[in-house]
Amino acid sequence: MTDFLVDLGIQYGWAWFLATVAGVLLIALPLMLGVAMIIYADRKIWAAIALRKGPNVVGPFGLLQSFADGLKVFLQETIIPSASNKGLFLIAPIITFTVALLAWAVVPFGPGMVLADINIGLLYILAISSLGVYGVVIAGWASNSKYPFFSAMRAAAQMISYEVSIGFILICVILFANTNNLTLMIEAQRGFGLGFVNGFVFHLLLFPMWVLFLISGMAETARAPFDLTEAESELVAGYQTEYSSMSFALFWLGEYANVLLMCALNAILFFGGWLPPFDWEPLYLIPGIVWFLLKILFFFFIFSWVKATVPRFRYDQLMRLGWKIFLPMSLLFVVLVSGWLMLTRYS
Repeated sequence: MTDFLVDLGIQYGWAWFLATVAGVLLIALPLMLGVAMIIYADRKIWAAIALRKGPNVVGPFGLLQSFADGLKVFLQETIIPSASNKGLFLIAPIITFTVALLAWAVVPFGPGMVLADINIGLLYILAISSLGVYGVVIAGWASNSKYPFFSAMRAAAQMISYEVSIGFILICVILFANTNNLTLMIEAQRGFGLGFVNGFVFHLLLFPMWVLFLISGMAETARAPFDLTEAESELVAGYQTEYSSMSFALFWLGEYANVLLMCALNAILFFGGWLPPFDWEPLYLIPGIVWFLLKILFFFFIFSWVKATVPRFRYDQLMRLGWKIFLPMSLLFVVLVSGWLMLTRYS
């Protein structure tokens, strides 16, 4: 797009700036629309599993329910507790929402369809996503209320615990792909499984890592059965208790944007990203972005399915799973993967 604007006679600096802004909007606006519709899909999936109808009144088939909820939240009064730290109280949801959007800058939606195709794309996502804990901790502390503070401490411990395991899982994928660039990582999966399946997940050493990554992603985003940060019977509504209006909505949007990011990472790291499931020429006639979005929707269905059917963990069970099971397993597989590659790739 930069070259196109330069051809129109615009100076290179301005052309680059306008192209970057256009790229940001092309990602952010559809993502916001996608978050609204994915909340609707989430509620519909829960309703179907519980044999209920779900949203079905506002708009055809209830499709406008999320927008009606957004309008209601937008028109509500923003209440700031008198004893809170007002500056930090207001900036916390902004941090959470902004960090959730920043990670999408390096996500490739198709061949060449990425805002920043950098060589450290995976490290960038790991670094950006780890910043989300600051919004949660600041929200809990700035509220000056004990239940949000307890929830923020829980959230910080939970997110840090599972980020450690995710880091070792990503090392296994990086070793196989031999790159941190997400585009090259997807290309490395072309025909990887049995010579005709696109995806790392079909390797015996990487399939367990995908299972661990899927579960760790649920814990990292505080989805059920790992939603200990807002266990109603213990913490009212968690670190969001004192929030209302758009500040509450920003937490909500950031949470679902992070869930979609985890679904996208499952597709990119283990299931071939924009590549079709099989390395068969007719399947490549379908645009890559279609395959990518279908994979995201598939993983989101798994997230919703688990939330609707699996009971919530106790907090000690959550910590034990992260530190005593996932961490040793991911460390073991780093050794196994590196050993396997030393024997096969460099022998």
